[in-house]
Amino acid sequence: MSAASPPADLETLGLPPIDQVGFVVRSIEETKARYGAIFGPWSEMDGSVQEADYRGRKEDASLALLFGHSGELEIEFIEWRGGHSPHREFIEAGREGMHHLRYRVDDTDAWIEKLAPLGYAPIWYKRFTEDTIFAYLERDGDPLLIEFLQMPEGGPGTS
Repeated sequence: MSAASPPADLETLGLPPIDQVGFVVRSIEETKARYGAIFGPWSEMDGSVQEADYRGRKEDASLALLFGHSGELEIEFIEWRGGHSPHREFIEAGREGMHHLRYRVDDTDAWIEKLAPLGYAPIWYKRFTEDTIFAYLERDGDPLLIEFLQMPEGGPGTS
C-alpha cells in the first residue's frame, strides 16, 4: 500500500518565480518622493480597467500605476482613484502597503483551478485578448492576494 501524498501547498505547486510585488498607496506623488531612491527610475501608466469581473459583477476601476524595480523584481504601486476593485477595498479598510504577489503564467485559468483546493478563489478577473488575462485570487484569513498574469513577452496579441 502506498502512502498518500501530502496535500499540495503553494510551495509544492511549481509556481514560477514571483515577478512583481504590488503595493496599494494613497498617493503616487508621495510614493515617488518617498521611494524614488530605492526603486526608481519610475515608469507610470493609467492602469484603469473596464468591465472586469469583480466579485460576480462587471465593474470599472480607475487606477494610477507606478513601476520601479529591485533587480529583476518589478515593484508596482497602485493608487485607486475610482470604481470597484480590490484596491478600493484595501484603501477603504484603512490599509496601505503590500497588497499582492504576481506570477507570470502560461495559463491563468489552469492556475486558478490548481489553487482552488488551497482555498484561493478569483475575485478580480479580466480577459483582454485570447492570450492576455489577469486574475487576483484571495483566500479566507490571508491578507495577501495572488495575481496571475498571462501575457506574451511582446505584449497582447504577439503570441
